[in-house]
Amino acid sequence: MVNNSTDENCTIQDGFKYILYSSTFSIVFILGLLFNVVALYIFTCTLKQRNETTTYMLNLVASDTLFVVSLPFRVSYFLSRNWLYGSVFCKISVGLFYMNMYGSILFLTCISVDRFLAIVYPLASRSLRTTKKAKIACLSVWVLTFSISLAAGLQLETSSSGNTHSCFENFSNSQWKSKISKVVVVIVTVGFLIPLFINLFCSTMILRTLRNLDAIQSQVQLNKTKILWMVCVHLLFFCLCFVPYNVNLVFYALVRSKAIDNCGMEMFVKTAYPITLCIAVTNCCFDPVIYYFTSETIQNCIKRKPALKRSKKPCNGPDNEPPVNMAQFLIAKLMFNESAV
Repeated sequence: MVNNSTDENCTIQDGFKYILYSSTFSIVFILGLLFNVVALYIFTCTLKQRNETTTYMLNLVASDTLFVVSLPFRVSYFLSRNWLYGSVFCKISVGLFYMNMYGSILFLTCISVDRFLAIVYPLASRSLRTTKKAKIACLSVWVLTFSISLAAGLQLETSSSGNTHSCFENFSNSQWKSKISKVVVVIVTVGFLIPLFINLFCSTMILRTLRNLDAIQSQVQLNKTKILWMVCVHLLFFCLCFVPYNVNLVFYALVRSKAIDNCGMEMFVKTAYPITLCIAVTNCCFDPVIYYFTSETIQNCIKRKPALKRSKKPCNGPDNEPPVNMAQFLIAKLMFNESAV
């Protein structure tokens, strides 16, 4: 959702957004398509066994890919400033953006909850952490994100001025006040605020549990360091990509609906909007890099692939050796997200 650049009493100079959008979306399309295609290959051709985490990751890459393939149409629009693809596809394009953003947020939250259960309640969560239940969770995420994207897309209409058609922008303040601001409240609450608190809680509990593990052997201590790094990167990535856009979107809706009538605030949120949106879109590139290519299990599978082909064994996680103590059990559960060994 993009704004009018001019209001009755407040003129915003935001013409930079067209160059910013077209250049950023072009880069994200190239890198996102490359990374996600490679990720799809890894999941479909290299990893033969599915567990909870790989199920969430596969759905995450599917969500990213759906959005990435729609980016060339956005680039075309922001370069020409004329939408050539009709009102219906404008709605679909807007819907894909919100489906990707909040789908990514919810799938990352599922991964965070799965890690929380694996490390904090490794024994009690055995019946909860199954591939079947992960698939049910993924289906629920798709239904929820489709509902969110449908609600957002249906509120938007292309506008025309002569032979020029607009999409993603030029919505009146009355549209924001009567429809769009209400949709924003719902999608930010359900799609961002609740998952944010869940991620913060899960990450805090994981870090607390790891800190309380005493007398850990040297090898497990090394794995513990990797886990701490992995959890911190997950939380940092989540906050950097999604917090700026969603916080700004709330104030943006307040400004456009005239709940906040201040020119300085309006200038700030309208200038920040394209910047935060571009940051949010980059999650399509970061998802594969962080959650696929930095996964030790996936890296091991790739390294062992020639040997696995000769032995005709599926590429799973680490070898199923029994842990020497509860600390090592917890470490193994979080590092490799397998069923209890």
